[in-house]
Amino acid sequence: MTITFSAVILAGGQARRMGGVDKGLQLFRNQPLFEHIYQRLQPQIADVAINANRNQQRYAQSGLPVFSDDLAGFQGPLSGILTALQRAQSNFVLFVPCDCPFFPMDLFAKLKHAVISQHAQLAYAHDGEREHPTFCLVSTSLAPALAQYLATGERRMLTFMQQQHAIAVDFSATPDAFKNINNLVDLQT
Repeated sequence: MTITFSAVILAGGQARRMGGVDKGLQLFRNQPLFEHIYQRLQPQIADVAINANRNQQRYAQSGLPVFSDDLAGFQGPLSGILTALQRAQSNFVLFVPCDCPFFPMDLFAKLKHAVISQHAQLAYAHDGEREHPTFCLVSTSLAPALAQYLATGERRMLTFMQQQHAIAVDFSATPDAFKNINNLVDLQT
């Protein structure tokens, strides 16, 4: 059986630390942040979509499929992940946040190797010091477990991942690759 993969750029948050603007659409080096993410994803995986809870028409101008969370009220990245898993035509979905334009070019390859070689359903990035759970590769078979988890009111990504025996994949050789843009000042760097 062939295992299939797709990817989703997570751009559905409220961006409170950025004053509530749509973070994925903020210009960084003369280009919206989400476009930087797509340019890094495209060589790694062909099937890419965007999870956005506002400004869907603007995101759709990129030519990529766009969908919003099925759960109302900006419930966090797990809400977008659940919606993506439920809609996916692939066996696994790679997730990348819209605010980390320097993520490793081997992100997909390393996460894919981890899930296949260890027969896992979920793998996420670890830079040697910190976990980066929004950089994850998740089996679509986990959608029911995630729906059940969210129904309890929980929203913590790492708790869910630990419950699913997720694999932390070592990216300690490139810890700066996970630097994210959290405020308007960061956009100027």
